[in-house]
Amino acid sequence: MTDETLSPRGTSAHQPDLNWSQVRETVLMLELSAVQIETAMKDSNTSVEVLTDSFTTMAGYMRMISETVQTLPDQGEVGVAKQNLSGVSDHVSSMVHQAIIAFQFYDKLVQRLAHVGLSLGDLSDLVADRQRLFNPDEWVDLQNRIKSKYSTREEIAMFEAVMTGTPVQDAVDQFMSEMKEKSDDIELF
Repeated sequence: MTDETLSPRGTSAHQPDLNWSQVRETVLMLELSAVQIETAMKDSNTSVEVLTDSFTTMAGYMRMISETVQTLPDQGEVGVAKQNLSGVSDHVSSMVHQAIIAFQFYDKLVQRLAHVGLSLGDLSDLVADRQRLFNPDEWVDLQNRIKSKYSTREEIAMFEAVMTGTPVQDAVDQFMSEMKEKSDDIELF
């Protein structure tokens, strides 16, 4: 049997005994946070998949409507209707396109949250292992694994800023500022 099998998994902070450990409490809270992120992502993914499918289908229908409207004559009452329908069709198509772009940003958010969940799990594993906990090389390895999960230059810069001593909130503010400047650039992934 391992030590993990022998030690209780839940909190004992309400009734601490000689085996009480702030490390075990920390691990428990890290694991809970990681699972909450994962659960929230699974819950929202189902809804977003339905929305994505709906908007993709709507985009196809709008293309079909637009193509059909273009076959109508340009003169008379039908010509006026053609102009009106063409304008509305273009506007709705633009809105559908904007919604699809928003889903792409959501996908990026989900990727980031997945990385956070995995990082919390890795941190939890490290903190729970007394042989690794006090080994600086293990912490450097953890930091390198976390850094390797970042996919943008801005994320890497934020990580490096925090690791070199910049207060976390300042690094996040800088990251958000850079991402806001970059928001016009659509990144397909």
